[in-house]
Amino acid sequence: MGCLYWFLLVFVSWVLLIPSTHELQTSQVQVLLQLRKHLEYPSSLEILENYEGDPCNLTSTAHMSITCQGNSVTELKIVGDKPVKVNDFNGHAIPNQTLSESFYIDSFVTTLSRLTSLRVLSLVSLGIWGPLPDKIHRLSSLEVLDFCSNFMSGSIPFGISRLNKLQSLAMDTNFFNGSVPDWWDSLSNLTILSLKDNQLKGPFPTSICRITSLTDLAMSHNELSGKLPDMSTLTSLHVLDLRENKLDSGLPVLPKGLITILLSKNSFSGEIPNQFGELDVLQHLDLSFNHLSGTPPSALFSLSNISYLHLASNRLSGSLPDNLSCGSKLGFVDISNNKLTGVLPPCLDSTSDKTVVKFGGNCLSTDGQHQHQESYCREASMSKQSRVRDIGVLVAIIGGAVLFIVLLGSVLLILCRRYCSRVQIERHTRPKVVHDNPPTGVSSEVLTNARLISQAVKLGTQSSPVYRWFSLEELKEATNNFDSSSFMGEGSKGKLYKGRLENGTYVAIRSLTLLKKYSIQNLKVQLDFLSKLHHPHLVTVLGHCIDGGGQDDSSANKIFLVYEYVSNGNYRTHLSVLGKEVVGLCQVSGTLRCPFIFNKKRGGEGMKTA
Repeated sequence: MGCLYWFLLVFVSWVLLIPSTHELQTSQVQVLLQLRKHLEYPSSLEILENYEGDPCNLTSTAHMSITCQGNSVTELKIVGDKPVKVNDFNGHAIPNQTLSESFYIDSFVTTLSRLTSLRVLSLVSLGIWGPLPDKIHRLSSLEVLDFCSNFMSGSIPFGISRLNKLQSLAMDTNFFNGSVPDWWDSLSNLTILSLKDNQLKGPFPTSICRITSLTDLAMSHNELSGKLPDMSTLTSLHVLDLRENKLDSGLPVLPKGLITILLSKNSFSGEIPNQFGELDVLQHLDLSFNHLSGTPPSALFSLSNISYLHLASNRLSGSLPDNLSCGSKLGFVDISNNKLTGVLPPCLDSTSDKTVVKFGGNCLSTDGQHQHQESYCREASMSKQSRVRDIGVLVAIIGGAVLFIVLLGSVLLILCRRYCSRVQIERHTRPKVVHDNPPTGVSSEVLTNARLISQAVKLGTQSSPVYRWFSLEELKEATNNFDSSSFMGEGSKGKLYKGRLENGTYVAIRSLTLLKKYSIQNLKVQLDFLSKLHHPHLVTVLGHCIDGGGQDDSSANKIFLVYEYVSNGNYRTHLSVLGKEVVGLCQVSGTLRCPFIFNKKRGGEGMKTA
């Protein structure tokens, strides 16, 4: 009796479960058929047409795979035939590339969410387009999500941050744009994050550095900018791919477990940290096409597992040590197009069959590949310091000129106001002088004012002398071979001589000793700037002469600056007698005016009314 009782109980339970089991399978099949319709019947799902069996029993192919557990679909992988073939996407359907205009991604995701047990979802090259809706979070069991090679656009939805079980997220080759969100640390189980080849902008999200489970991080071919943070907390990270962005900081501290580092085609600057030479398991390092400087750490070449080392097209300088050792697995090295000097170490000898080495475009002492002259690399390595120094000199020159003009203007304004007030009082107290027969009916005061105004306009608009190069012979002839009789004085900026050119023009010639550390090219840039400074209150630079140089001026040791000669004396003398030199007040059309112009070319008339 006991056995019969248990038999009847099992039989009845089995009979009762048959309808519900059949209904569940039918529901899953209906979802798959609806998805096939949403995707506009891709060839990879043709097998479902007129198929009446269990989809879970379908044989997997390279383009379609359905996996079930119990009576639910847990894995769905579909690969279409619509790869992305455009560089830009305007958010609308493209014939023969995307799904049609009637496709609605919101309805598509709603249908997907009915597969409540789905753990793996991979929909690749299916022409899916439009912004990914936030309701993607309804697929709460997802562990793997792959939407690569589609036409999804807009921002990355916040709903993804609610997929707590997600371990792998890949959305490469889409058109996601805007800033990268900073909520990634909510995905505490994430191991793979790949957002390559999108249009993402803004700073690198620091929340990524808090995902300690992350093993692969790929965000290359975007527009990320700014600083790359300290990534040493990513202790599980093996692959870091941030190629072709706009990152412009120094290289950060990286975790020691990295196997592949790809940071090429950014704007990283500064020296390669010595810490990179401590990455014992590193196999591939690509830092090419950045702005890195200094000498690369020798330890990079001798890492025990390094096989690929790409440092080309940077600003690396200095010499690699002769005793440089190369790792036993090193098979490719590219240090070309830098500023390296000295001898190529033996372990990087390009004749070796073991290692391929590219080193052209440096200043190395070898004939193996094209090399520049050593002066090219030395000058280039000093270019940054030279630029900073040149900017400082330029700022000082401009600042001095501006300060001079402002000071002079302030003094003139103060004196003008005082003199105007005094003259106004005198005009009210002094009897007016009237000439009996003013010519043409115009007062002599108006005529005098008009003459002075005309002279001022002429002074301000006269053409400036042409800046030119002088030969040393011209200057020697003008100064009687720099005779003591032409010597005018000496200051911190060199000796000053008075000279007379062949056309009778008097000039002032300043002799400067040229230090070897200064670049002739940079000096010529400054001289070109000075040649363009013209103002009635400034002494004009007429030209220059470089002595001691060859065709390229590389051995020049002295430079002569030729100025127009001004016989007014020094500036301090003029300031001391400024009040005495102010003359005249003009009244034009009934309006009181008191402008003054400093005439540097009239010896005893330092101030003239205008």
